[in-house]
Amino acid sequence: MEEVFVTGKTLPAAYHQALTSLQQAPVIPCPDWNTNQKEVTMTFVVEQPLCEPMISRLFYGDPRSLEQYRQEMLDGIMDFEIDRGNWVYTYHSRYANQYGFILDELRRNPYSRRAVMDIRTPDDMGSDDPACWQHAQYFIREGKLHCKILFRSNDACKAAYMNAFALIMLQKRIADALGVQMGTYTHRANSFHCYERDFDLLDGYIERIRSGENLVYDYTDEWDELMEAERPAIAAMVLEQKNKG
Repeated sequence: MEEVFVTGKTLPAAYHQALTSLQQAPVIPCPDWNTNQKEVTMTFVVEQPLCEPMISRLFYGDPRSLEQYRQEMLDGIMDFEIDRGNWVYTYHSRYANQYGFILDELRRNPYSRRAVMDIRTPDDMGSDDPACWQHAQYFIREGKLHCKILFRSNDACKAAYMNAFALIMLQKRIADALGVQMGTYTHRANSFHCYERDFDLLDGYIERIRSGENLVYDYTDEWDELMEAERPAIAAMVLEQKNKG
């Protein structure tokens, strides 16, 4: 299984390199989903996670979906669905009770190698919907917070960018709480894949990358405002969902 390592100054730069590498992968079977896929083991490193431009035009979504996902990941706005039995878990529910430990451990020893959050639980064994995100580790080195993320499985075209964006926002929250600067963001997916139904989507992404088209937006003073404008609608949706119960 091919190991690929790419690095970029910004999130879009690293993500676009990762997509380009995946397109060159061979097609292999994916029996669990009765399809085929392209697959590599991918590690992409973002050298300056908050450096603009942060937004890729090649992510499968819009300002509302990105803001909702950010809130789901950081604030647990959909955790109530677990108590209702509609969802088995959320990523927020899996790490929320470990967040305080990360802060305490890095305050205790800024050079610690113990600031780890495990997202996988024994419940995932035999589950039809095991967590894709498995693990996070944080390091403070030279006054900067570095984040190392592991996914067992990551949909390159429809999930990876949003995953990385939200996890960088979580990294920033931790860095701000600790009063340190942001360091690198490392995203490793043991299976970084594209399903056969999305091969045309991936090919279209690569064609746009190679064309030299402008494929980025700034987050600050551009997409952050678009995302903020979606917050009332997201709040109304959450309230409506809660009231259905």
